Amino acid sequence: MTPITEVEGRRLSLSNLEKVIHPATGFTKGEVLHYYATAADALLPHLRDRPVSFLRYPDGPDGQVFFTKNVPPGTPEWVTTAEVPRSEGPARMVLVQDLASLVWATNLVTEFHTPQWLIGAPGDADRLVFDLDPGPPATVVECCEAALWLRSRLASDGIEAYAKTSGSKGLHLLAALRPTPSDRATEYAKKLAVEAERAMPRLVVHRMTRSLRPGKVFVDWSQNAARKTTAAPYTLRARAEPTVSAPVTWAEVEQCRTARELTFLAPDIAPRLRDHGDLLAPLFDARRAGSLP
Repeated sequence: MTPITEVEGRRLSLSNLEKVIHPATGFTKGEVLHYYATAADALLPHLRDRPVSFLRYPDGPDGQVFFTKNVPPGTPEWVTTAEVPRSEGPARMVLVQDLASLVWATNLVTEFHTPQWLIGAPGDADRLVFDLDPGPPATVVECCEAALWLRSRLASDGIEAYAKTSGSKGLHLLAALRPTPSDRATEYAKKLAVEAERAMPRLVVHRMTRSLRPGKVFVDWSQNAARKTTAAPYTLRARAEPTVSAPVTWAEVEQCRTARELTFLAPDIAPRLRDHGDLLAPLFDARRAGSLP
């Protein structure tokens, strides 16, 4: 029998709660749902008013993994949706605005990915993002070195950066912007990625070409494009362990010496939220939003 639960007055059917989703630790779908329910206060502000792309992995990372951008079949009528412009024509996408919608979406077993703009102003970035992706044998340790350079460079333009793990191998840098055309944000991010490569040619590469990336950190500036999305803060990732894209302090970045130091699993997040709160909360303070030079 499928369990029924009530969340904020909404009745939800939850399925396959004992199913193992993250096989390395035996982390079940029920535990996935519990994680998101406990992290919701920190996660929801990062999802709210942003159309969500779902990277679904209902049978775990070794099963079928696929993106869903359009509103999934069977979406309850009370889940907020919105029309989103796309080059191939407008699409209707989900907005995860509240706890009930988050629990419903979590039952699909998904990563949450969002653009750098809000639904009220598609294509006007209110976030700047850099995705630092290490090419083996480089790890997040090398990403930290690149992140510290980028933090300083952004600060020289009056832009305050914050860090989170990707939940995979690398690191994400985020900064709040006063609304800026996405094309301009992308151009600026590429400029800084090129500067980083010039300053640290043995460490950084700004081009996606695979042959250039072994042992280096690819500074992916392209996720600032209006059509692109990035893994949201606090989302679980489709990996063997229940790794989380977790906000980190700059002290943790500065002191990182091994990849494991910046690997956070679902059970780690509640204690971190008790200790630190949401380390990315300053992104919501309009007074701290930067302007591109």
